[in-house]
Amino acid sequence: MFRVRKKPVIVQAIQVKEDFEVETLEGTMKGKAYDYLVRGIEGELYPVDRTIFLKTYEHLDGSTILLDR
Repeated sequence: MFRVRKKPVIVQAIQVKEDFEVETLEGTMKGKAYDYLVRGIEGELYPVDRTIFLKTYEHLDGSTILLDR
């Protein structure tokens, strides 16, 4: 086995202010208020927990990615 680095990809995301559901490739998934809805590189949609999103994504256009809670 050898070491590799995952290629950085740019995706679209929006923070959702209320609980939501989205159809994903794995079926219906639920997001909580203030989680993020992400559109992947193949156009697929999936929820990302707010805490995980803030640890693993960075905003590219300089505006804030946090909503007041």
